Amino acid sequence: MNQQGHMASYGQPQPGYQGYQQFGYNNQHLAGVPTTQHGPYNGPAQGYETTAASQGPLRPVSGAPPTSLPPSTAAHATTYSQYGQGDIQNGPALTDQMQRFPVSQSYMSGGQPMPYQQYAPPPSNAQQLPNQMAAMQISASTNNAPPPVSQSYGPPTSHHQTTAGFPPTGPTVYTQYSTPGQNISTNIPQAGNPPQHPFPGQTVPATTFTSPPTTTGLTGINLPPPAGVPRPTAMHGPPLPGPSQTGFPPSQPPIGHYPPQLNHRPAGPQPGTGMPGVVPGPPSQGFQVHPTQPSQGFIPQQNGSFGQMRAPQPNYAAPYTGTPNYSSQPQPQQKRLDPDSIPSPQLNELPPQQKTRHRIDPDAIPSPIQVIEDDKSNRGSEPFSTGVRGQVPPLVTTDFVVKDQGNSSPRFVRCADYNLPCTSDMAKQCQVPLTAVIKPLATLPADETPPYIVDHGETGPIRCNRCKAYMCPYMQFIEGGRRFQCAFCSCVTEVLPHYFQHLDHTGKRMDYHDRPELSLGSYEFLATVDYCKNNKIPNPPAFIFMIDVSYNALKSGLVHLLCEELKTLLDYLPREGNAEESSIRVGFVTYNKVLHFYNVKSSLAQPQMMVVSDIADMFVPLLDGFLVNVNESRAVINSLLEQIPEMFGDTRETETVFGPVIQAGLEALKAAECAGKLFIFHSTLPLAEAPGKLKNRDDKKLINTDKEKVLFQPQTSFYNNLAKECVAQGCCVDLFLFPNQYVDVATLGLVTYQTGGSIYKYTYFQAQADGERFLNDLHRDVRKVIGFDSVMRVRTSTGIRATDFFGSFYMSNTTDVELAALDCDKAITVEFKHDDKLNEDNGAQIQCALLYTSCSGQRRLRIHNLSLNCCTQLADLYRNCETDTLINYFVKLAYRSVLTNPTKTVRDTLINQSAQILACYRKNCASPSSAGQLILPECMKLLPVYLNCVLKSDVIQPGAEVSTDDRAYIRQLVTSMDVAETSVFFYPRLLPVHKMDVDSDDFPVAIRCSEERLSKGGIYLLENGLNLFIWVGMNTQHDLIQSIFNVQSFGQIDSALSALPMLDNPYSKKLRSMVDMIRAQRPRFMKLMIVKQDDKMELLFKHFLMEDKSASGGASYVDFLCHMHKEIRQLLS
Repeated sequence: MNQQGHMASYGQPQPGYQGYQQFGYNNQHLAGVPTTQHGPYNGPAQGYETTAASQGPLRPVSGAPPTSLPPSTAAHATTYSQYGQGDIQNGPALTDQMQRFPVSQSYMSGGQPMPYQQYAPPPSNAQQLPNQMAAMQISASTNNAPPPVSQSYGPPTSHHQTTAGFPPTGPTVYTQYSTPGQNISTNIPQAGNPPQHPFPGQTVPATTFTSPPTTTGLTGINLPPPAGVPRPTAMHGPPLPGPSQTGFPPSQPPIGHYPPQLNHRPAGPQPGTGMPGVVPGPPSQGFQVHPTQPSQGFIPQQNGSFGQMRAPQPNYAAPYTGTPNYSSQPQPQQKRLDPDSIPSPQLNELPPQQKTRHRIDPDAIPSPIQVIEDDKSNRGSEPFSTGVRGQVPPLVTTDFVVKDQGNSSPRFVRCADYNLPCTSDMAKQCQVPLTAVIKPLATLPADETPPYIVDHGETGPIRCNRCKAYMCPYMQFIEGGRRFQCAFCSCVTEVLPHYFQHLDHTGKRMDYHDRPELSLGSYEFLATVDYCKNNKIPNPPAFIFMIDVSYNALKSGLVHLLCEELKTLLDYLPREGNAEESSIRVGFVTYNKVLHFYNVKSSLAQPQMMVVSDIADMFVPLLDGFLVNVNESRAVINSLLEQIPEMFGDTRETETVFGPVIQAGLEALKAAECAGKLFIFHSTLPLAEAPGKLKNRDDKKLINTDKEKVLFQPQTSFYNNLAKECVAQGCCVDLFLFPNQYVDVATLGLVTYQTGGSIYKYTYFQAQADGERFLNDLHRDVRKVIGFDSVMRVRTSTGIRATDFFGSFYMSNTTDVELAALDCDKAITVEFKHDDKLNEDNGAQIQCALLYTSCSGQRRLRIHNLSLNCCTQLADLYRNCETDTLINYFVKLAYRSVLTNPTKTVRDTLINQSAQILACYRKNCASPSSAGQLILPECMKLLPVYLNCVLKSDVIQPGAEVSTDDRAYIRQLVTSMDVAETSVFFYPRLLPVHKMDVDSDDFPVAIRCSEERLSKGGIYLLENGLNLFIWVGMNTQHDLIQSIFNVQSFGQIDSALSALPMLDNPYSKKLRSMVDMIRAQRPRFMKLMIVKQDDKMELLFKHFLMEDKSASGGASYVDFLCHMHKEIRQLLS
């Protein structure tokens, strides 16, 4: 499939904003830019005209199409959209209170059809922009009457010929759209109700679009057919009798149609000549819905697909009370974003009066917020029991309790597909990747039991003789309990005498409920000496703190801050269960161009320093006294930590080494014969003569070229080899970077990445401004649950096997994931492929086994088991998918691909695979309907919006302001994220603070990430796991500003604040509590940034409004949805 033309505009760099402060990721300054009091910039943002937030259940739709009804009828046409604020929400309504019709209903349908309609002449040739994506055309009449503001359940209206343009972004633009009868629509099924035919004898109003009516529902956007395809004649005349398409077959999953709501802005008088071969016909927006009684419209429904006015819905403010009014002053209604306001080559060729305008209503397309809120209300109240095979868990955004009843909790293992295709042919046909995200040491909430530890004594865990799978609930005991058959390879193994137990009448062992390995999905085994390196019980691990004492590190206040904090932090080293003190030993090294080791043996009165200046051949100058027990040597350690800042206070040494630092830590752990972790605090590019010396290779000119991939690759093989040695020893590296300029994160972070470590970056670090974030990150990093010297293997039942792995680890063979350490935040994404046929009856089993050393030196095995269903019908597969997990896989696949491919190729590949997934569904599972309808599977209706967020990310579509280091940093962070983290990172959470209920513990319901959702009279909190903003509208009530910021007015708010004032009022307490709770949910501390409306820093905030167009050339959600539709249609044709 040729994608060249229409992909041209992805990823064109934009010039920076002149005079704007520019910042790096995670609230960091960009290199080469002087620091200011403002917070940092996190990438490109788009500037465009301020747009009105949609408000109220009755909203005038600006620029709706002109009706061509007789005067009497037009007078009765309702002048408001009857969608309540949030009524056009997407997501299944899972209640029985409403009767939903089984036919493909769209989100925008009319009320009672008009008995007749007048049609004006067809559109002119001048408006038929051919075979290009920037124009979606609606074949309908034009007329010169002023447009009533109407788009609702009222009578159908005939519409202007409109062109929907993808606004150009940079030198190239999307090619124009040319597809017949383009329509985005969604079926929302009534849960539990079987498909029904229309009522007997009832006449079904016909849809009036360019092909015979095969699907009931509004056809929202009708587009011209591709070149060479004959244009179907438009139907006109009275409604057709008889049933049209009824429901979907029983095997078919629920699907959704989303017809875009079009806000037409009328153009001037248009020529009346029709297109050749087109019969003047009815409007392209018709509807077919079956009202229960001819005169009563629609029954109110829960989710707002249809229905009467109700209380405000999740996305919106309050009921509509007139023109949008953000403050006490009446405001003129502002138009929404108009893609055509940006010139495109095609539209520029038309005279101004012929440029028609269009906009798809974002409320008519799938809303992430609605899906999230529906899942919370439907699945948040009941515990999720894992006893049933192949159950799709609640979304990661839903707060739920897990009851382990034989399958692992979704907190440990979450799949993209819970119903796998039985054959590889079926998997190739649908293109849905078979993938799972595994987080072996995930932290559980307080109300869930951590995995039990099982001790089988000297014999060790019970395993299958052939495939070595561990005992689990899926093993089948036979011959009265004397043997068991493996669920993974079907081999029969003798049960050891000490493990024997009789079976009950169902064939289960009598001790089934007493043994975690027989009744639970997750548990741990104590490992025997056979599972230890060199058949030797391991020593307790060690932590080595390695501190850069060059000029930059001292000048920024880092060294003083760190040494002061370590005095107390060492009391919080990880410890086992109820142990009184940690078994972990600690050591200290400082360095610039040379290394300084410290003897802090408890018998010494003062610490002793030993300098190693021969860094070409690194060795550890002392063994005894380097790694010590904290409590025994506390006085000496405290003395050392007080002396270090003084000792190097007058240094003028600016050069540093880096490779020898890691080598020194590795040698120390080898000498102590233990695993451990190095905490390295580093500030500059290692330019000093030493192994691992680097040069500055930053080159912005490589962006969007075939050589761009070089920027993500390490510049020397030295660190690859060093990482391999570290993994073999169990030496993990956590790296804290404090750069003022380019430090080559892609190279420095390599050892961290391959040893399972964590990387943190604080650009332009100043102790006063950034100290809170650094110290919080350090505390969490030192204290978190960790497994040392780890190996993970994933076993599967016959038919599939694990073929690919994504995350922070090293692999020396094709099956074992080796990690010098694995902590509770790290996730590994695994892809499976077929190697045989699967069986519907047996399903598919997955077992993840992690062998690790605990913080006390105990060798353990953590086991997670999951059983999935298998299917022969594609509809069953599409009904049991998890989009958030799918996106996690796609992101990691893309971020690995940038190492070897140009970013444009990476984007094209993602779009193509996603289009194939959706095209296969449309072809094989959806009810027959107009080719112009975009039909999405219910489980995947958010795939386009989330995929677009990935495509716009700074790694694969950077703005001019994003540094090379930031791109490498984000790439490394995301690679080990779990599903909850990628979910919020790519589609941030935007909370309307001004709507919070101070008497409730709940957060206000989030709104969609778009500028037009923001009210000038509101305050909003945005977070994505790395960044935290509070945006203040200029018309915010003074009382609210006083309650939160302790100042009288908007103008007095200090945007340099990094913490909210502690005030004794309910609003201040509630907001500070929200900020604290959000920070507690995320693995990294987010520095707060205050953004005032129309402030320069607002550009940074807008970068995270993911449904809008991005300054780096990324499409808006609406535009991308249309683009995906075009891709799908090309595949289907």
